Amino acid sequence: MICLSLAEKSLHECLQALQRVKLAEIRLDLVKLSQHDIKKLFSQPKKLIATCRPQGPSDNRRKKKLLAAIRAGAAYVDVELQSKASFLRAIRDTARQKHCKLIISYHNSRQTPSRRKLLAIVSRCFKRGADLAKIACHVRHYRDNVLLLSLLSTNRPLIIVGMGEKGRLTRLMAPLLGSAFTYAALDQTRLTAPGQLTLSEMRKFYRQAGVRHV
Repeated sequence: MICLSLAEKSLHECLQALQRVKLAEIRLDLVKLSQHDIKKLFSQPKKLIATCRPQGPSDNRRKKKLLAAIRAGAAYVDVELQSKASFLRAIRDTARQKHCKLIISYHNSRQTPSRRKLLAIVSRCFKRGADLAKIACHVRHYRDNVLLLSLLSTNRPLIIVGMGEKGRLTRLMAPLLGSAFTYAALDQTRLTAPGQLTLSEMRKFYRQAGVRHV
């Protein structure tokens, strides 16, 4: 399934974009939304992922945004593997109460580590309580795509992302090989990660490949 990653400027723009998809990630670190806006957005009849990366607001503000999204009806919440234990515990406990699935994510913007290290990272995600583990790594060499995609052979609930121009192959192939979903941007002016493809580009690729379920 394709997940539309949204970092729109307003609640209205987010709501408009949601009309085009069934699943979307809301980048709460990039979208300016009030607590009321978050409640309205995450109560929509769509599957939404609440994400608030640490390079934005403080931990306290991030926690408030994520908790508000969970309580409003988020289907998933994404928290970084390196999060403090108290931060993760607060998010995890509320997610359990609200039947919201917890994604624990690992991001490496420099390289793709060895398979041994990646498998250890995946294990750490699940030990910390993840329902799904997200592994997003920068692809420096095309062979890194194979390394990332090979993680799907573990048959664990994973989201695999290849970042950078050479990682586009992983973005396209991962959902066909078992990744829970792949991320897309609304258009080229709204990319939320390096190497991200647009929603129309992905849909065209899968249509031409004869794939209908993604």
